[in-house]
Amino acid sequence: MTGYTDIRAQGWVARLPAGWRPFALLARFDRPIGAWLLVLPGFWAFAAAAPSWAEGIRLTLLFLVGAFAMRGAGCVVNDLWDRDLDRQVERTRGRPLASGAVTPMQALWFLAGLCLVGAAVLFQLSWGAILVGLVSLVPIALYPLAKRVTDWPQAVLGFVFSWAAPTGWAAATGTLDAAALALWAAGFCWILGYDTIYAHQDREDDALVGIRSTARRFADTTRPFLLACYGAMLLLLALSGVLAGLHWLFLPALLPAAALLAWQVATLDIHDPARCLRLFKLNREVGLLVALAFLVGRL
Repeated sequence: MTGYTDIRAQGWVARLPAGWRPFALLARFDRPIGAWLLVLPGFWAFAAAAPSWAEGIRLTLLFLVGAFAMRGAGCVVNDLWDRDLDRQVERTRGRPLASGAVTPMQALWFLAGLCLVGAAVLFQLSWGAILVGLVSLVPIALYPLAKRVTDWPQAVLGFVFSWAAPTGWAAATGTLDAAALALWAAGFCWILGYDTIYAHQDREDDALVGIRSTARRFADTTRPFLLACYGAMLLLLALSGVLAGLHWLFLPALLPAAALLAWQVATLDIHDPARCLRLFKLNREVGLLVALAFLVGRL
């Protein structure tokens, strides 16, 4: 894995003023996949439960802005915690805090700005949705610590990255019910699976520096673990749709998403970090197909 990194300082990031580029990289704006994965469970909620198209579109736009801001904030928190460890991992040693391109104080000011944007979005929602959204702040802060004390940091991330589902449901309906909880649980299982794939990029370096993960825990038995995670996700999505009263057509409409999940399991090579990253990124399409399936159930 010599020289391997997922930092992408080309494209539109390269055209930013020189002083802005390290902050764009710090917030992972060069790699928007994380923001997509953060917001997609919210899209599922809007597709299943929004009271009207207009409200669904309004909430979708708000959550998009909020996802980019809060995913960026989460990356800053993560890199503040991990800057010393990141210098020891091939994929992450070029990150702005690890490399010294951004100082910790500059990162804290940037974090404050991102949080202000996230707060501005959150306070456009109902009070119930605001309260649900605030619950996620503690695990966001604790996720980097989890990597040091448990083999299951992906479960902590699963809690955080799936939280757009109950927040979105509360924003769309004003309540949380069994369908919302099933949707949240489906998102949790999905994230537990795809972040295990992602963690295989760093498995060898993580073992050297003491970072723990489900990738290290399951190693060569990752494939059956993914089958369990993705199978549970699909069952919980079906349960959520049934509880929400969707038309039965949403069930066959879930099959394209199921096919992409099966493709990930079948073609995974845990010794190929670039392939792990490609399979991880494929989950954006999975999430969009799930949202489309719920929309089919509303037609």
